[in-house]
Amino acid sequence: MYAVFDSCGKQYKIIQGQTIKLEKIIGKIGDKIEFKNILMIYDKNQFNIGKPIIPGAKIIAQIILHGKNKKIKIIKFRRRKHYRKTKGHRQLFTSIKILKIKYSI
Repeated sequence: MYAVFDSCGKQYKIIQGQTIKLEKIIGKIGDKIEFKNILMIYDKNQFNIGKPIIPGAKIIAQIILHGKNKKIKIIKFRRRKHYRKTKGHRQLFTSIKILKIKYSI
């Protein structure tokens, strides 16, 4: 059984017990969170696709870690114009573990 859900404008395909990185979610380490924007669930050779979401379905997950990704370098450069600008960015993330996918027909 797997599911596809939407969080912060991005879609993630998950299975039960999987650990994934999401955009920063407010909460403490060890807190349980629920996602209700389930777009699709596949279970026992049967697809259930929402229009746009599946009512009554939810994913329960636990926050494992908060952190920052690797630094991304942004470089702006104009040749022959004496213009060069460098900037960096580290995106915040939250690592979660999927505990349960709840779905009732």
